[in-house]
Amino acid sequence: MTLDEWLAHCERLHPKTIELTLERVATVKARLGIRFDPATPVVIVGGTNGKGSTCAMLEAIGLAAGYRVGLFSKPHLVRFEERCRIDGENVPAEALVPHFEAVEAARGEVSLTYFEFTFLAIARLLAATPLDLVILEVGLGGRFDAVNVFDADCAVLTSIDIDHAEFLGPDRETIGREKAGILRRGKPAIISDPLPPKSVIDEARAIGADLRRAGVDFRTSGDRQQWSWEGRATRFSGLAYPALRGANQLLNAAGVLAAFESLRERLPVSAQAVRSGFARVELPGRFQVVAGEPTFVLDVAHNPHSIAALAANLDQMGFFPRTHAVFGAMRDKDIAIILAKMAPLVDAWHFTDLPTPRAARAAELAASLATLPGLKAEVVVAEHASPAAALAAAAAAADPVDRIVVFGSFYTVGGVLAQGLPRQGSRHTG
Repeated sequence: MTLDEWLAHCERLHPKTIELTLERVATVKARLGIRFDPATPVVIVGGTNGKGSTCAMLEAIGLAAGYRVGLFSKPHLVRFEERCRIDGENVPAEALVPHFEAVEAARGEVSLTYFEFTFLAIARLLAATPLDLVILEVGLGGRFDAVNVFDADCAVLTSIDIDHAEFLGPDRETIGREKAGILRRGKPAIISDPLPPKSVIDEARAIGADLRRAGVDFRTSGDRQQWSWEGRATRFSGLAYPALRGANQLLNAAGVLAAFESLRERLPVSAQAVRSGFARVELPGRFQVVAGEPTFVLDVAHNPHSIAALAANLDQMGFFPRTHAVFGAMRDKDIAIILAKMAPLVDAWHFTDLPTPRAARAAELAASLATLPGLKAEVVVAEHASPAAALAAAAAAADPVDRIVVFGSFYTVGGVLAQGLPRQGSRHTG
């Protein structure tokens, strides 16, 4: 079977897309005997927003320091292989297939979800590879997420906000308690969120984790040109801002440096490695700006907290006569709030269907927008069958000096990136 055939098999195995428990994963992990080298630090990254950026910066600095780094991240934008990286490169499909075969042989009667099955396959590959650093990104929540079958030598919690409320709870305190499930006794617990829920702090203290809080145990300072970071025993000065765009990336970067400080005896990094890593880090679809005519912005923001950050970042970009938005999202998201936060910035909406039953239809998104009070009378609304079709329509309507923002679900941004980066050139250019 090819990797694509294995992925199709995984989608058929379990009746639910998400069913939070560690029992199934722990059972199959034990049968497989998956175990990371005790000498290799394992960093687990959880939170609501900023996990992918944090993982990318951890990886970039680790690589710049000369370490061999293995990374599991999710979800992918275009190809599944994006979820597993070694030495900064996606692991090829043919290298993953034997590990899918091993999981299938070991699971027996256990019905794994798509995420559980694919994570175990990737974890088996990473565990079999000589590495200096392993980075694992939590899928959903923390306490019952499949990644949590492994113990973190250092856990990082990024910003915490309301998302997946049907699984994690209706408020930040409840959600924070779930996400704090990745913390371990005596191990560093990096809290990047400057205003974390009390439940996170209480849980860290209750289990005796080595709590390291933004603004308390580490802090940043600086101006528009450069910034500095100070931790318990380390200081980095005169740093350039990370290559990842957006004001919120400084919070993520500060947590990354706190993680490396906590591991400095096992995994020291130099100031040059820090500078080089921040300069080289890449992560498609996170306030990714493609300069040209018109300007393109791609962002996987899909909950109120990340949408607020996107809106603030867009507001700081400067003047554009018109902003054209390509948007698609899952039906369970706070669509009305998302649209309300973005509506003041958008002159033309191109809503898109997405290739999953969980997604809201373009017509549903358009109907939700129509209910917003104070909507611009001249706003343009169109519905499309795919992200690629929506982008093509937006590009055809845009002037060279306009801006096109593609945002929402990973399916939305991935559906655009599957065709390659958008090419500059509107109806008025060339």
